[in-house]
Amino acid sequence: MKEDELDRMTKLLKAALPPVGADAEPARDLWPAVLRRMDGRVAAVPWFDWALLAGLLGLAALAPASIPVLLYYL
Repeated sequence: MKEDELDRMTKLLKAALPPVGADAEPARDLWPAVLRRMDGRVAAVPWFDWALLAGLLGLAALAPASIPVLLYYL
């Protein structure tokens, strides 16, 4: 790289990234926003999880000898 390009790149990087001090903190507390976001979510289980569970239960009902194998892989 040429010296001019290097100086230009250095100036661009310094302009893009603010300086970080020893006691740099966010402008506001982020934890209440995280808690609100977690409370707003509903734990929804996709249909394919239920289908997989039904398949495993069916396999265990049809072939009880597969239960120790399935437990081994958990």
